[in-house]
This record gives sequence, C-alpha cells and structure tokens, in this order.
Amino acid sequence: MKTKIFLNLAVKDLNKSISFFTQLGFSFDPKFTNEQGTCLIIGENIFAMLLVEEFFKTFTQKEICNTTTSTEMIAAISVESRDKVDEIITAVVQAGGKLHNEAKDYGWMYQRDFFDLDGHHWEIFFMDESQIPQEG
Repeated sequence: MKTKIFLNLAVKDLNKSISFFTQLGFSFDPKFTNEQGTCLIIGENIFAMLLVEEFFKTFTQKEICNTTTSTEMIAAISVESRDKVDEIITAVVQAGGKLHNEAKDYGWMYQRDFFDLDGHHWEIFFMDESQIPQEG
C-alpha cells in the first residue's frame, strides 16, 4: 500500500465546507462521508478529513485551535500552472473564502494563499523545479 496523507480539520458547518471546496473544484470520497465528516480529495494519496467540531474533539484532548487568532498549519497544494493558481483563488473569493497576503512570484514559483470558511490556512502554488536557482 502506498503511503497516504490524511489531514484532519475541524469545521463548524460541514455542508458549508463541502459547498466551499466543491466550488474550488475539489471532490469528496463518499466512502468516508457522513453527518460527522467528509473526505476531501486533494491528490492521488492526499486527503483532508473535514470533521464536525464535536466529532473532531473525540480524537484529541487538546482544545481546537482558534483560527481567528492562531495558525495551526498551512496546507500547501501544488497545481499544474500559474493560471490554475489564479483560477482557484478566484473561486475562493466567489465561495466566501478570505485572501491572505499578495501573490508571491519568485520566477520559478508562484503562490497565493487564503483562509477557508473555518479560518484554516491554505496555499496554492505552481513550481517549475527546472527553474530553481542553483547555489554557487
């Protein structure tokens, strides 16, 4: 079995989160979807479990991060082009997400970031590894 990554994120309103990420072009795995959560498909082996806060709390004894004042992590997703970065960011704004920072263009990498409806921090980027500056 190939290694898979499952990010687990607490959400306040599961249906609103599903709608938000659907508008960004993502889909969900129905095998892992019920009233307590859903499995957002990010890539071939990369997923985010969007879990209703009460259900999320059953996995930890710690408090859920207050995303209005703290950052728990930044989930960075690569896409196939600069245009795709901008396309997703346009969809973020239309779906009710909040942009964070200006676009960053390093020549070989272009990135933009946003907060989803629950304040989770996401970054969308395109990187041309053949253009990474060589040291020396």
